[in-house]
Amino acid sequence: MAPATVVFDVNETLSDLRPLAERFVELGAPEHLATLWFASTLREGFALAAAGDYRPFAEVARETALDLLAPYTSDEDAPDHVIRGFLDLPLHPDVVEGVRRLRAAGSRLLTLSNGSTSVAEKLLGDAGIRGEFDHVLSIDDAGVWKPAPGAYELAARVCRKEPGELLMVAVHPWDLNGAARAGMRTAWIDRDGRRYPEHVQAPDHRVPTVGALAELPG
Repeated sequence: MAPATVVFDVNETLSDLRPLAERFVELGAPEHLATLWFASTLREGFALAAAGDYRPFAEVARETALDLLAPYTSDEDAPDHVIRGFLDLPLHPDVVEGVRRLRAAGSRLLTLSNGSTSVAEKLLGDAGIRGEFDHVLSIDDAGVWKPAPGAYELAARVCRKEPGELLMVAVHPWDLNGAARAGMRTAWIDRDGRRYPEHVQAPDHRVPTVGALAELPG
């Protein structure tokens, strides 16, 4: 029996962020800056959460992009060109079939993203799988960035379940560590055979694809 309720992270877990590198190249910046930009945005969001403050993903992302792009362009609209790229990202190849397999197995699905609801809605809608998800949630609804406990508590509250009844799925160890500390079960999607860091709590499950989640115990 598949897990009863599965909560998916969105950015990098479902969506493939690699095309964002092209946006940086179009602005005269090196493509590797895309990875640094996304990591820097997360860092700033985590710092806000640690201080008890909150700003939406797009606002923080724009500020970090302005700083990183400054040596390459003086166009203040350049960050918006990068951020708009989120609206056109593809899903990883295993996502559509995997999501449908989970749903067919009886799993209830939702997303919980540090990004906006509108981006996740478009991502899932364009792929034809929005209807497979009961809820599309954002930290905007919680007022705090993952991995703060309040973000995961939002998912449990919306589902009207205890955290331990939810399975959090992500490619980010920091996300799964936060979910585990909030009482959720966790599954790491490891598409590349990477090493899991030892300084965070190990996930309950490790799978190579979204579809493999359907084989986990309920």
